[in-house]
This record gives sequence, C-alpha cells and structure tokens, in this order.
Amino acid sequence: MADRRIRLRFSGIVQGVGFRPFIYRLAVEHGLVGWVRNRHDGVVVEVEGPPDSLERFLADVEKKRPPRAEVAEITAEEIPAGGERDFRILLSDKEGAKSVRIPPDIATCPDCLRELFDPGDRRFRYPFINCTNCGPRLTIIQDVPYDRANTSMACFPLCPRCRSEYENPADRRFHAEPNACPDCGPRLELLDGGGNRLNAADPLGRAVEALRCGWVLALKGLGGFHLAVDATNDEAVRRLRARKFREEKPLALMVRDLETAARVAELGEEEVDLILSHERPIVLAKKKAGAGLSEAVAPGVPNQGIMLPYTPLHHLLLQEPLRVLVMTSANQADEPICIGNREAVERLRGIADFFLVHNRDILVRCDDSVATVVAGRKRFSRRSRGFAPKPLVLRQSYPDVLALGPQMKTTVCILKGRLAYLSPHIGDMETPQARDFHRRSIVLMQKIADCRPGIVACDMHPAYFTTLEARGLKDVRVVPVQHHHAHIVSCMAENGLSGDVIGLAMDGTGYGSDGTAWGGEFLVATEDAFARVGHLKTFLLPGGEKAVREPWRTGVSLLREVFPDRWREVAERLELLPEKESGRWMERILSAGFNSPPTSSLGRVFDGTATILGLHRRVSFEGQAAMGLEAVAGEKNGLPYPFDILEGENGLVLDLFPAVRALVVALERGVSVEEVSRSFHTTVVEALTATAVEIRRRTGLNRVALSGGCFQNRILLEGCLEELGGSGFEVFSHEQVPTNDGGVSLGQAVVAGARVKKGL
Repeated sequence: MADRRIRLRFSGIVQGVGFRPFIYRLAVEHGLVGWVRNRHDGVVVEVEGPPDSLERFLADVEKKRPPRAEVAEITAEEIPAGGERDFRILLSDKEGAKSVRIPPDIATCPDCLRELFDPGDRRFRYPFINCTNCGPRLTIIQDVPYDRANTSMACFPLCPRCRSEYENPADRRFHAEPNACPDCGPRLELLDGGGNRLNAADPLGRAVEALRCGWVLALKGLGGFHLAVDATNDEAVRRLRARKFREEKPLALMVRDLETAARVAELGEEEVDLILSHERPIVLAKKKAGAGLSEAVAPGVPNQGIMLPYTPLHHLLLQEPLRVLVMTSANQADEPICIGNREAVERLRGIADFFLVHNRDILVRCDDSVATVVAGRKRFSRRSRGFAPKPLVLRQSYPDVLALGPQMKTTVCILKGRLAYLSPHIGDMETPQARDFHRRSIVLMQKIADCRPGIVACDMHPAYFTTLEARGLKDVRVVPVQHHHAHIVSCMAENGLSGDVIGLAMDGTGYGSDGTAWGGEFLVATEDAFARVGHLKTFLLPGGEKAVREPWRTGVSLLREVFPDRWREVAERLELLPEKESGRWMERILSAGFNSPPTSSLGRVFDGTATILGLHRRVSFEGQAAMGLEAVAGEKNGLPYPFDILEGENGLVLDLFPAVRALVVALERGVSVEEVSRSFHTTVVEALTATAVEIRRRTGLNRVALSGGCFQNRILLEGCLEELGGSGFEVFSHEQVPTNDGGVSLGQAVVAGARVKKGL
C-alpha cells in the first residue's frame, strides 16, 4: 500500500512543554518521515509513511503526549507525499497570526530534582536547573513564539554542553528555552539591607544562615520577590509584620515536603492533590495545633496557607535545618510585588535585612495563586502563577473584547473567539505602582492574545480607576457593566451556561444601576442583560468606606435598625462603642444620613454581626471581620433565626434584621459566641435558599449561579450548595476563576461581547 502524508496542526499549550521533541521521537519510533515546527498559531506537523504506521503514530500522539501539554484542537488534512528520507525539527515560522497559548510557569519536575541533589551531576545544587517539563515560562517571556530569543534568557549564550542538549531532539532539554548550567547561566548574589553586594562564596548558604539567625530575607523567585523568615521564630515573624505594616493578615508558608505540610495543617485527599499539583498554589487548609509555628503567622483564622517549593532555589533553601518558612509577597500594602533587583532594594529598604538575588530578569509580574477545597472542588481566591495566562474555553465565540476589571483584586481579561485570557492577579488599584502594573498587564495580554480589541468593558462605578482608564482610551467602544451582573456572568461563562439563570451575587459593595451601594443581590440574568428581582433590606453605612475599616460602625447601624429606641443601651452592654460619646454622634450622623449611604451588602452584614459578637471592631485588612465570624462558628448546625421575605417596590426584599435581633437576645441569654455564629450562618443559608425558591415560583427558573466574595466563606458556600441542591435547583459555582472580584473581568468581557454580538 502506498505511503500517505498528513498535515496536522495542534493548538493549545504546545510550546515550551516539549511537544516538538515528543513528535520527533514518536515519528522516528514509527519509521515516519516529515517535519515539525512551531508557528504563531501552534505546532504544525507533516508526517509521511505507511498507513498502519500513521495510525499507530496518531494513536500514540493522543495517549502519550507530554505531561504539561494541553491540546485544545487538532486539525488534519491529507496532502501529497513529499519523499523525505528522515524526520526533522524545523526552525520556528514567525509568519501569521499569533494564537499560540503561552504556558504558565511550571514547578520543578522529579527528573530535575533528582539531578539537583546528585553530587555526580554537573548541575548539582544549581538553583536554575530546568527542562522542557518544568521551569519559568510566562514570567520570562517578551513575545511569541516561545523561543529563547524572545525570553530573558536571550542574554545567556549556551555553553557547548548545554547547546548540545538544546539541539538534541532525544534529550529532555531539547529546546528548553531557559536551559542553562553553572558555566553559562544565571547566578546568585547576596546583598545587604542597603543593596551592597556581599563577598559570599556561597550566597545561598549565607542566606540560610541569615534565616536561621532570625533575619528577614528578600528572595527573588519566579514571578517576583518574596519576604522570608523562619516560621518557627516568633520574634522574626513579628519583626516582619511590624516592618511590613501587616498587623494581622495571615502569612503564607512554604514547607519542605508533604510530610511537613501534614504537620502544619489537616489535609484531605483533595488538598494533597492540590498541594502536589505542578501548579503549586498556596493551599488554604485547617491549621493543626502543636506544629511549633509562631502564633503570629496566621492569628485569629482557622486556616493556614501552605505551599511546596516550586523552584530549585526553594528546594535548596528548605534543606536542613529549615523546614518551614514564611513566604509572603514582597511589597508594601496595596503595592504590586517587586520583580527587579534594584526595585526590590529601593522598595524594601528597611524591611529586608538581606537580598538573595540573581541576574535572570523577571519580565512578567506574577503572584502565587491561592486555592482551597470546598465541597470536594478546587476554588480560587487568587488565580495567578501556575494557571495564568491559560485561557478558559467558552461555550461560544464572541467579538474581541478587553475588560479592565473592577477596583479591587483586579485582573484583566481579553476575549478572542471562544477563548478568554485572564491576566495574573494585579491587585487593588489604590497606588501609582498598582495602576502602572495594570497598564503593563493590558499590554502583556494583548501580546499573548495577539489582539487589540476595539471594545473595552469596565465597571459602572464612575470613580474607579479602571472606569476612568477606559473612558480615556481613544477609538474604542466603552461598555460599562454592572458589578454584580459581571459576577453572575463570570460564573455562567466558566460553567458554559446561556439563557436565564437566578443569580445570587453576594459580596461587599458594588455600584448599583440606581447609584446606590449593592451587595446582596438576586438577579435574573442572561449574558447580555439582567433584572434585579430581589435584594437584602438596605441599611445605612455610617462613614461610607470608613465603615469597612471600622466595622463597629456597621454593627451600630444594624442595632439601630432592630432596636430603634434603645440601640445605644444595647451597644453599650455589648461593649460595641469605642468611646463613651460614640453613641451620641453616631445617632446624629445616622439621623441626618450624613456620609451614610444605604447599602444592601451581605458582606457588610457579616462585618456588623461579627462586631456585635465582640469580634474585630476595627480591621487591618478587607474581609477580616467576616473571616473572624466564620472562624468562631461551631461545628454543629445551629437552629436558624427568623427572617422575612417582603414585597418591595421593585421586587423581593430579604430582611435579615429579625435574625440580628434574635442573635442579640441569644447573646444576652448567655448563648456562646460559637453557637450564635453558627446559627447566623445557618440563617443566611436558609434565607438565600427561601428567596431563590420564591423567585423560582414566580419565574419558573431552576438554575442558580452563585458568585461574589461572600461565597469564599466555606460554611456559606457548602450550605447553599446543599440547601439549594436539596430544593431541586441546578446549582453552579466557581471553580476556574475566583468567586471574589478576581473573576469580575471575565464577566465584564462576556457581557460586553454578548451585547455587541446581539447589536445592543
């Protein structure tokens, strides 16, 4: 039978993951001829040989592909035979539209780890060891295709031995773009707190000794710098907190191995899988007592954020005697993580005692991802290193859209066809550094997607930086998207939903269509439109944004709603007021409505309830009071408190004030804070479910989408999944993007794309 020739095109994550040498070795194994090459739109293969050999080759491509390759689509066509005598790997083709997917950074693979600790290997203890199955990707790239010349490794010429590996298709390091060794690659340096180079023959050893002595080390990693201290040294941890002005927000830990992780936190099978995954996120898991860690690592919360080493440098740092390090992002409050050596020295002066740096530039800023397991599924608090910029595949194709995200926990999203490219985590838009990072992220994502959309989506809030940025762009159509509609559509998009759904958008505050602060919303939503069919009963937020930092103010507002004639007496008995005169001037403020906007926010109800229970009258980070309320909740389900579902002018009004009254009465009767907190959580779950049931009765809709920062609360999310499911609903929640504002840009992009597609 005559030979056949087939042209194949593979799209997806197929560059930087050893796909071409895999194809080469497979073709040679099956006695085929032809070639393989990188292109801007993926990898193209022309393969020729006997039909039965081609069939076996195609079957093996499907079964044996490299571990980090993700093939999204394969196209095949039969073409005339070419008559080659061998199979070759051709140089990259730089022509055509760029649609290749850039791989995320990948944790050190077992093969490289084995070589790292092998005294007989030429890369023994080399902190930058990598191969096609691991190492930096996104964080060192300038452009596509993913070739060495387009990375920060371009300035490190390969030595003869590394060049031989790089050019040998049978080698594990064939076209491993960051490939290097001690003779030709990046090197470590140790600097003092002023940025002066120390004459250290062994910079790593000196850094380990500094950590042992309790000093603060700034460490250059994959996507930025970390600040590290020995997690068992209480004085060192408290010193780091004081210098970074991070009073109480939990600090992440990096632990040597899974055995150490199990000593620090309670790990189920799902948490173990997540911790061991090649993405290596920070995993939130329940703390274990007696782990020997400083109490200052994660005070007042039930969970501990832990991750395993994901670079060779981390593995070397965590050898004896260090087993657990605090490893927190190197920045000041609201600023992005440091990436440059000089930048780190300038911005971290007075925080770090030493800097362990190297001369491989970080080109893309990328924080650690943060995830947890709820109801048996992975849930993101932050989607960044290891996952970005891997795109989500959507149910349908949309026009090209750039979405600029909200004001907090910001990400940028670009829609191109059926793909949604989300940037790494950017953060809160409060500082010039964060805003500059946002602008750079837009440029990065446009390069990655090879797309400069003429449609720009943003939040409706007129004062958000991202909104003002959108309005300042020229020659684009700006599409404002309501914050909570974006939340629900982000959940719909990642779950492949279209048509009407009941959306439960529960968060802090977001700008509503009526100009008020929403935050506890029941929507009937499609991708391009929504109706507000219900909301929490509104209350005043005394001091506006100040009430977020001082949630005792919200507690006062709730007490005034339920005890209008004697709220000051109740507040004094609960020791809620910070000063004796606070009650008098709070009454004046609330009576006049001075700087006290109405809100329907469930997040603020959680904050206020926490302060009524005696928790966190003031907070040092967003969400701290609500986290404290969840942390003290008992294990057993509490009896629910009363609530009302009222008929409002424009839909249903869920009134939780009866529950607030009941929990105050319970406290006054001597019921424990643990029991009251659990009963309050139970009440909210039942109230949300009952409201959804009433909306179903009126609309006939049976699908519910859950989104918003409140669903980071494990008790609330698990309870709603169970209660809504038990009431016959199809329930959808977030697994691929954060339920908090980190997923809003996806919703913004899809709403804008859907509207333009429909001609709206």
